Amino acid sequence: MSKKDLERICEDITTISPFIRFVGVIGESGELNAYRRRQDLVPLLNHKNSQFQFSHIAMNSDLEGFFDKNLGEVEFVWEERKKVQTISFAIKKSRVWVSIDKKVIRSEMLRIIDSCLPIVKKHS
Repeated sequence: MSKKDLERICEDITTISPFIRFVGVIGESGELNAYRRRQDLVPLLNHKNSQFQFSHIAMNSDLEGFFDKNLGEVEFVWEERKKVQTISFAIKKSRVWVSIDKKVIRSEMLRIIDSCLPIVKKHS
């Protein structure tokens, strides 16, 4: 996938909801290949911790592959934390990682997920 395609994925997802903080496409080695961050936003992770988070996502993606034969491929992972909610989606060997404001209600989270799935599937 081209850099322009990856940037388009980030752009398309950020337009789904004003509650989306960050969208990034993470490669299989944990590199950040494209991203969009909401303007006026103070990141929760510094640069070093962001790199650790992306490496963690890449390692988890690799480990999840062991269960694909029995359970099927991962479509998305939704994580709720104290300060933020995250969703990650698989696109081939990459992951699209989306962080969303914590205050978002579950119905909005489900709407965001449902809106992201066609974008991700288009590129899978």
